[in-house]
Amino acid sequence: MIKAGIVGGTGYTGVELLRLLAGHPQVMLTAITSRSEAGMAVSEMFPNLRGHVALTFSEPDPVALRGCDVVFFATPNGTAMTMARELLEAGVRVIDLAADFRLTDPALWEQWYGSPHACPDLLDEAVYGLPEVNRAALRGARLVANPGCYPTAVTLGFLPLLEAGVIEPTHLIADAKSGVSGAGRKASVGSLLCEAGDNFKAYGVAGHRHWPEIRQNLGQVGGGEIGLTFVPHLVPMIRGIHATLYGRLTREVDLQTLFAERYAGEPFVDVMPAGAHPETRSVRGANLCRLSVHRPQGGDMVVVLSVIDNLVKGAAGQAVQNMNILFGLEETAGLTGIALLP
Repeated sequence: MIKAGIVGGTGYTGVELLRLLAGHPQVMLTAITSRSEAGMAVSEMFPNLRGHVALTFSEPDPVALRGCDVVFFATPNGTAMTMARELLEAGVRVIDLAADFRLTDPALWEQWYGSPHACPDLLDEAVYGLPEVNRAALRGARLVANPGCYPTAVTLGFLPLLEAGVIEPTHLIADAKSGVSGAGRKASVGSLLCEAGDNFKAYGVAGHRHWPEIRQNLGQVGGGEIGLTFVPHLVPMIRGIHATLYGRLTREVDLQTLFAERYAGEPFVDVMPAGAHPETRSVRGANLCRLSVHRPQGGDMVVVLSVIDNLVKGAAGQAVQNMNILFGLEETAGLTGIALLP
């Protein structure tokens, strides 16, 4: 059994990790930390885990965490970088669900996150945890940078087009919408029901932290300069991301075949039939990205629709998928649950 610990288990990604790992056939949860809730039973905070998780929250003690085989960080940005080195030196594998190791350039990290990187030397070692791109590198990784939710949906949508070189890479548009859980489990006015309900708004238009991550991903795939306009929106639902992606075609291509062949055999990417429109509710609670590709009026624009659950394929589920790869398990282990509908 793989002994797993979670640092920062009181947020939405933390409880999603607990839910998935509690049902994983080859994982034993050994530690769940929270400075503010130390001593509280996990099931007291999250009653859905009653009878499944018997742990209590504990202080984030690096010495205790050294007994784990893998430690997940479901913490705010800037936390994992202060503890990762000590755990790695103890032989523990680290999967960070925050942004500490996603950007390869420490200067870019400082620009977008407002502080110097605490361990820039580890950025070269960290493997970006998008299995559909980096599966081979993940197999030998010690440190995994779990992708952001928007970057997962956008990257998987543009990936086949950029790999094949069939769209203009300098004029890409990602118009994305997220449920309120993407803002995290914290008290904020914008997340109140009376503020988010019956409302729809864009945010971060001048610059969102996921923009450099998406651009880095697409640049590595496309092999050149990427021009990306990324506009996120908040919609009045709890879970889900819907990304509508636009690119200009540079040559004729069978788009449906291109996507179907690129993701053939990928357990967590579903390319829908031609003309389909994927819905966020079709992936709620599942570690799945559903895609469809369109060419409106047969013109030179391609439109890709990409949906994920931001807490699963966009966070905790993808982290478990990465863990399975790290330890040589079946990639689908603990992740075969069907989406919840209605």
